[in-house]
Amino acid sequence: MCGIVGYIGHRDAYPIILNGLKRLEYRGYDSAGVALYDGTGIQMAKTKGKVADLEAKVNAEITPNGSLGIGHTRWATHGVPNDINSHPHYSNSGDLVIIHNGIIENYGSIKKELINRGYTFKSDTDTEVLVNLIEEIKKKEKVKLGKAVQIALNNVVGAYAIAVFDRNKPDEIVVAKLGSPLAIGIGENEFFVASDATPFIEFTNNAIYLEDEEMAIIRLKKGVKVRKIKDDSLVDPYIQELKLNIEQIEKGGYDHFMLKEIYEQPEVIKDTYRGRLLAKQGIIKMAGLEENMSKFVNANRIIIIACGTSWHAGLVAEYIFEEWARIPVEVEYASEFRYRNPIITDKDVVIAISQSGETADTLAAIKLAKQKGALVYGVCNVVGSTISRETHSGSYTHAGPEIGVASTKAFTTQITVLTMIALRLADVKGTMSKSDYMMHLRELEMIPDLVAAALKSEDKIKEIAKIFKDASNFLYLGRGYNFPVALEGALKLKEISYIHAEGYPAAEMKHGPIALIDEQMPVVVIAVNSNHYEKVVSNIEEIKARKGKIIAVVTEGDTVVKELADYVMEVPATPESLSPLVTTIPLQLLSYHIAVMLDKNVDQPRNLAKSVTVE
Repeated sequence: MCGIVGYIGHRDAYPIILNGLKRLEYRGYDSAGVALYDGTGIQMAKTKGKVADLEAKVNAEITPNGSLGIGHTRWATHGVPNDINSHPHYSNSGDLVIIHNGIIENYGSIKKELINRGYTFKSDTDTEVLVNLIEEIKKKEKVKLGKAVQIALNNVVGAYAIAVFDRNKPDEIVVAKLGSPLAIGIGENEFFVASDATPFIEFTNNAIYLEDEEMAIIRLKKGVKVRKIKDDSLVDPYIQELKLNIEQIEKGGYDHFMLKEIYEQPEVIKDTYRGRLLAKQGIIKMAGLEENMSKFVNANRIIIIACGTSWHAGLVAEYIFEEWARIPVEVEYASEFRYRNPIITDKDVVIAISQSGETADTLAAIKLAKQKGALVYGVCNVVGSTISRETHSGSYTHAGPEIGVASTKAFTTQITVLTMIALRLADVKGTMSKSDYMMHLRELEMIPDLVAAALKSEDKIKEIAKIFKDASNFLYLGRGYNFPVALEGALKLKEISYIHAEGYPAAEMKHGPIALIDEQMPVVVIAVNSNHYEKVVSNIEEIKARKGKIIAVVTEGDTVVKELADYVMEVPATPESLSPLVTTIPLQLLSYHIAVMLDKNVDQPRNLAKSVTVE
């Protein structure tokens, strides 16, 4: 969950590392630090707080020189966020310095053994244990740094992405990966290390993504040598050309990345189906799906595994796949699925959904499903991510970088991909009439325009946010395709405003939650035109009878709910099966504006990180 950056080359390292940390701050922002080799020794600065606090500390305490350095922005696991627990960490001799993303599970027993050998520890972190283990092996075995790292990592249990260097050999950085992402940027006589490619995209578009249980020794004059950690065998690395650009990772005039990403949805949904959806010809072309069509068509069931917002997208897909393609679907939390000893066969298809492509629980579930013989199909956003490599096949969402911790465009682009898969399967299986199929293709092609229209209600939504920003609790209700949207709307509000919110199927109100309703309780109801419309109207009337405050998402031109609700947010009409792509927009804006009015850090909410790469 932390962000790591490193540089070795001919430039001044500090500006590169600092800017890289700012770009990776979405991965962790409770502390930050930097270590630089200035030609004679290591300069280090680290602090609790954000990268801006680190920058102030560097300016006050050190002169940041040198063309070798590493930096870190932390999401705390072992040890509370404070200056001492911040990375980087020295070894006892002061020769080695390390940054680390992940968790070393057996650090306690290793620490006891090192204490018995005379080592002392300043922090509570597992990372300081690891760097001293590397030092002990290097000294005892009389080996070079790379070999010491390899031996050490064969003796630890857990997940890691690390970068370590030795002040006595300042032409070298050693990096390694297991369960946490790590990219190496390849420039001309310079190399970059980072958790993803954003810190170095303006310097090079060539990168190596390490696989699990691989390490690399990066030498300034000799280049990059990649080895397997287990057996020390050499690996011929694949150098990937990056498609990222600077404009994609800047705010572009918006106050927050989250608002920018909300407003990008019309364009990124179009990017997601561009070249795949040919509505006039009645064609959906998805190479990964076509290669595995027989597996999908003949599947006993589809199991969708995901976490958080991606899980909500999977719930929408459950409705779509079952209605259109008539394939049974189960949607599982990856974190529970991996520990449940689930029944999986080679007749099952597992769809793994993740924005980052690095979610630890989803990766573990993928490995389990592959062991059981299922076809595993990935839906993710980040090209070259671990999930894109671990799955048998898959589809990218093409949403572009999502920097805001609370997912927005990831959700709608995931639903777009899953919708196209379901439509293609329905066409191949003949479970949807040709006229319905063609209608849905045309309607899906129109979704970007409908999302753009929904965004025009922002000023009205801002007024509603102003009225309810001080509420202590919210309920979100939906039925059918829009029940998952209610869950997602509640999650967005919780994530960025810290207001307690819960999503429910509207019919479940009578089975408990209605006891919470009083005049202080705002209830957000998704009440667009659907097969459940009259039922939702009845649910609204039940809430009104108990003096609850109704905020309704309605179809433009609605009159019935408009009369009942205290406030309405209108969206354009679309078929019920595609409505989640539109109804989620006002809920994103509502949560955003409430959080802004409460002066919360919208892009970096407390205790959260963008990519959950540890359990």
